[in-house]
Amino acid sequence: MSGAAEPVPGFMKPAVALPFLLVALIWGSTWFVITGQIGEVPASWSVAWRFVLATPAMFLVAVVMKKSLRLGTAGQLLALAVGVAQFCGNYNFVYRAEMHLTSGIVAVMIGLLLVPNAILARLLLGQPITWRFAIGSAIAIAGLALLLLHEAHEAPLGGKVLLGTVFALIAMMCASVSNVIQANDTGKALPMVSLLSWAMLYGTLADVAIAWVLAGPPVIPADPKYWMGTAYLAILGSVVTFPLYYTLIRQLGAGKAAYNGVMVIIIAMLISTAFEGYRWSLLAIAGAALATVGLVVALRARSPSR
Repeated sequence: MSGAAEPVPGFMKPAVALPFLLVALIWGSTWFVITGQIGEVPASWSVAWRFVLATPAMFLVAVVMKKSLRLGTAGQLLALAVGVAQFCGNYNFVYRAEMHLTSGIVAVMIGLLLVPNAILARLLLGQPITWRFAIGSAIAIAGLALLLLHEAHEAPLGGKVLLGTVFALIAMMCASVSNVIQANDTGKALPMVSLLSWAMLYGTLADVAIAWVLAGPPVIPADPKYWMGTAYLAILGSVVTFPLYYTLIRQLGAGKAAYNGVMVIIIAMLISTAFEGYRWSLLAIAGAALATVGLVVALRARSPSR
């Protein structure tokens, strides 16, 4: 491990600041929008409908940008792995986690995926882990523990906090696997929108198969609000944000771009307070503060992977 810290990146440049803020605002709001997609419609079908809408839109983006959709065998295998991990596993468990935890808490847990990211990147890509990153991660995990303790006391969604926590942790690991494997040499050689297009297609096929097995034939709600929320999650929450975020990674490096996760958490917690009745206690305030400080300390210590 090394103790050298990277300077804070120049976020004030419009080419960086605007997409950075846009991604944070959209992803920060999607956690709450997801809560309107569960209940009447099985979670598995809500995930499937999201990417049934998002996939053709992402292919259209690739065509408009004149990016080749030919990935080759290695590229297709990578897209398959990314799609199953990110657009199937991650989202199926996120939707289930939000049945038992408020959206802000789930956002905090997913925001900590930089911890398994660092470990997997070390194991698979040989990227070093700094001492400051390890210390910051420990602080953030302590903050998360306080938030979950507060959630267990309140138990606003039926008391299944442990189950929701397990689902969120699995979702985090699925996202982490996807983040790391797409950064290998094969992934770097491919146009990002082309890789995402095929990954979404494979993820969608897996989503539909899982939904049919677990929840039966397609459930098609008639409520226009449901489809408005699905369209928001599909187009803004997936098609717009993923290319922007991965472009930020290429511009800033993975560590600096991950500052976005801190803003996402803050926005998600504020929205959860306003619309879900999230009740702050000294325990929750301390937990949120520790999680945020820990994330910032950890991220300042990471060297960008270019």
